[in-house]
Amino acid sequence: MPVSVVRFNLVEPGATPASLSARYRAALEMAAYADEHGITTVQTEEHHGVANNWLPSPFAFAGAVFGATRHIAVTVSAVIGPLHDPLRLAEDIAVLDLLSGGRLVTVAGIGYRPEEYAQFDVEWKQRGRLQDELLETVLKAWSGEEFEYRGRTVRVTPRPFSDPHPLLLVGGSSKAAARRAARLGLPFFPSAHLPDLEAYYKDRLVEYGTEGWTMMPGAETPLLHIAEDPDRAWAEYGAHFLHEARTYASWQSGDIRSAVKSGATTVAELRAEGVYRILTPDECVALGLDNLVLHPLSGGMPVDEGWRSLRLFAERVLPRLGE
Repeated sequence: MPVSVVRFNLVEPGATPASLSARYRAALEMAAYADEHGITTVQTEEHHGVANNWLPSPFAFAGAVFGATRHIAVTVSAVIGPLHDPLRLAEDIAVLDLLSGGRLVTVAGIGYRPEEYAQFDVEWKQRGRLQDELLETVLKAWSGEEFEYRGRTVRVTPRPFSDPHPLLLVGGSSKAAARRAARLGLPFFPSAHLPDLEAYYKDRLVEYGTEGWTMMPGAETPLLHIAEDPDRAWAEYGAHFLHEARTYASWQSGDIRSAVKSGATTVAELRAEGVYRILTPDECVALGLDNLVLHPLSGGMPVDEGWRSLRLFAERVLPRLGE
């Protein structure tokens, strides 16, 4: 059975507090509906200071999702590790792991926007060192035992629910990220379909004498929207997808690799490119993908249209995937 994902980043250009509150509540209702219909995962992410209101607080959102659901996992992909206090992050993840019974998956990346580092007065050039410290610290913290941290003895409680610790992956598209994951014996989450980088990670596991595995996007990992009439949906809602695609692309330099990076500058180019796809239920089933990522509120998509997409996916795609 394929993995099914509903992605939320809660983008809404020009939002008012009231409209954004309604969007957040709708996302929680969608998560509960997804849980009831057997969707595997809610995926969310972290970005700061974005004019279109991109979600900055994924763990707060994850906690709300866990309160509204019973089975579905929440993947934070990714948390920008160096922007967080390591001890506080260890506590927050431990509490969410306890609340959810082990349903939280955290992918730790280092980000690619210097302005986010500037906002939190964190030195961009130190991001690799800070990421190493963060990962090493949370792993020690989750033991529940005392350890040395920045010259003092600390202890983090409570211990998480998951044994030996909550699922933590190292994300990225660089050899440095792959080395970091292998050295710590953590799973690796390449940000795109990068078989050569996966092989490099496996070689480093042997070098360090550690164990790990990869969770890598497939060669095709489109962001999906389901509609009865894709032509009409592109005409009416394509600008929402383009807004998100252009925002995301504007943050990434040429050496950043991502499964959802787009080079499109018009709706027509975006449709032809295939990173974002609006499909009928039959077309979605026919894709035959192992990982289906639905993005019902992409780029400020009207909530009603998001619900139409989600219901079509849950009622007319999911039941047919195991056939």
